[in-house]
Amino acid sequence: MPLEVKIPALGESINSGVLAKWHVKDGDLVAKDQPLFELETDKITSEGIAEAAGRISLKVAAGAEVKIGAVVAVIEEGAASAAAPAPTEIHKSETQIPKSESPAVRRIAAETGIDPAKVKGTGKDGRVTKGDMLAATPVAEAPKAKPQTPAAPSAPTIAPAPTGERQTRRKLTPLRAKIAERLVQAQHEAAMLTTFNEVDMSAVMALRKKYQDDFVKKHGVKLGFMSFFTKAVVNALREVPAINARLEDDTLVQNHYYDIGMAVSTPKGLMVPVIRNCDQLGMADIEKSIAEVAGRARDGRVTLADLEGGVFTITNGGIFGSMLSTPILNAPQSAILGLHAINDRPVAVDGQVVIRPMMYLALSYDHRVVDGREAVTFLVKVKQAIEDPSRLLIGA
Repeated sequence: MPLEVKIPALGESINSGVLAKWHVKDGDLVAKDQPLFELETDKITSEGIAEAAGRISLKVAAGAEVKIGAVVAVIEEGAASAAAPAPTEIHKSETQIPKSESPAVRRIAAETGIDPAKVKGTGKDGRVTKGDMLAATPVAEAPKAKPQTPAAPSAPTIAPAPTGERQTRRKLTPLRAKIAERLVQAQHEAAMLTTFNEVDMSAVMALRKKYQDDFVKKHGVKLGFMSFFTKAVVNALREVPAINARLEDDTLVQNHYYDIGMAVSTPKGLMVPVIRNCDQLGMADIEKSIAEVAGRARDGRVTLADLEGGVFTITNGGIFGSMLSTPILNAPQSAILGLHAINDRPVAVDGQVVIRPMMYLALSYDHRVVDGREAVTFLVKVKQAIEDPSRLLIGA
């Protein structure tokens, strides 16, 4: 009896998704546990796995919206052991992909005698474009000028029109559409405000340089800046608990745990996997956890549970060179910390102008929950912990 391939349940809040991509073709032999398709929802992207080996028959085309539990393919078990049909010889002329010819391509072909079938197409699906035909058109050799006649000024050269389409249009994926919706919603529903400060990174950079080799040898992971900022944020949340709260209708919910979200840029869009119980983790555990969840997010292996329950978010635009930004709240959280690029700048220290590696910090917060005094105090606590990391040892 054929085995039905169904869209798996991903969480109570997810009812449907888009079957974005098939990893196999209709009639392929598949192995057990082989990835079959990629499903995009408004929260995560996941893969469907073959539960048995056999020959697969696809029932739904890529790009279709599907409900949870829908049958998208069937696998004929046991067919995997059947011998594959012997490959047949294919003549070269039979392997050519048909190319639809636009009016411009037909016109140039008629004028030049160039056969579009012999031109390599750079358009969609290998189609020959006007630019491809122009590039294949031989340039006539200019007549040699007579020695006694001065050469006339040459006309300005006009660059050929770019090949391919000038625009492409594609529908937003459910994940990208949901990200856009939530960002706009956060701005509309919260009284969002951003406060700024700057931090001298000298002490943290010196610690990393001094202990990096030993840290890597012992823990197998590099000591990065994010573990310092995570510890600094936890320390500041303890000192300013108003930041670790959120608004639910007319109720203020105060959190007493420290699950910190780490914004990760992925090919599918921005995702914020959560590191649990950061107050109980050491620096090495934080670095390992960040590397692990960030890797799964970029590979599309993050689960819905990985994205839920955070109380605060850290986003690092500095890895892309951002000098300053105003991060948008990750609802329903009440605050988000934005990190930025580290640049050497002249600063005044003990009455002297010195060059120090400086970073701008930005704290966006919901003014309905957090007052300005609390926001500024929180950011100062983060700054103090980074500029004097020994504070993290004593909780000062």
